[in-house]
Amino acid sequence: MEAQPVLVETDVDTDGQANFDRIIAQDSRIEPRDWMPAAYRKTLLRQISQHAHSEIIGMQPEANWISRAPSLKRKAILMAKVQDEAGHGLYLYSAAETLGQSRDQMMADLIAGKARYSSIFNYPARSWADMGAIGWLVDGAAICNQVPLCRASYGPYGRAMVRVCKEESFHQRQGFEILLELSQGTPEQKQMAQDAVNRWYAPSLMMFGPPDDDSPNSRQSMAWNIKRFSNDELRSRFVGMMVEQVRVLGLTLPDSEIRFNADTKMWEHSELDWQEFKEVLAGRGPCNAQRLERRRDAHDDGAWVREAAAAYAERQAVATESAA
Repeated sequence: MEAQPVLVETDVDTDGQANFDRIIAQDSRIEPRDWMPAAYRKTLLRQISQHAHSEIIGMQPEANWISRAPSLKRKAILMAKVQDEAGHGLYLYSAAETLGQSRDQMMADLIAGKARYSSIFNYPARSWADMGAIGWLVDGAAICNQVPLCRASYGPYGRAMVRVCKEESFHQRQGFEILLELSQGTPEQKQMAQDAVNRWYAPSLMMFGPPDDDSPNSRQSMAWNIKRFSNDELRSRFVGMMVEQVRVLGLTLPDSEIRFNADTKMWEHSELDWQEFKEVLAGRGPCNAQRLERRRDAHDDGAWVREAAAAYAERQAVATESAA
């Protein structure tokens, strides 16, 4: 997905606003060359760049287990998954670039701690069973949240999400299969699987964001057809999915208050620790400092690759110009 020239809107553009409103009302797509309100552009840039950062940071807890996977097959599968996450980040950075923000600036904001990414990736992966819990719960929550984004009103974002969601579905199945094998193994292996589910359950529910009453951006994003469902609606849908799947695993969800409300037609669960959520987002989670330090080190260590690529591109441009 190549970055396209961006048309910067003026303060007042009656025709542009009318066209924008018409496209949104028709549930069609805004493209990079179309006029768009500054607030719409800002919202998209925040969401897409945060999504891209999450894919890149999210590689860390799983990459740490590639060398410790229990078999060659497991190593190969996990390596492929981590490579997929890197690709997702590239798709999304490319989509964000069409909004006028350079990738270099987005990366600088991330490693400086100015940009956010999903809170879930600031928790440690303590055992091999965590690879199953991350795949089943974390990627499962991601699918539930991201499938509606395939219909996002901003064209580059929606198109990028189609491939991302297809690959995430394989990741979720991989995690489910890891937990299923462990749950059917020795008592110790089953307990390891249950422990992983216990630790990742609540953080995965928080991935959908704060409750609707405390989510200032959701209502406007839904009005613009960026989001299709509220945080609580998506969270309820995800809980309902997990209730059915956990029975197949022979495990339990660490929440005795899960129930289906026949009146609201929504799944309900126990209250989450939203103060913990805010602490993690503020940079005070279990692994925040470690995640950013490793991202910063990787960025610095790769500087020579970027410099070499830039020098080669410049040399090729000079050669092309000379030949012309």
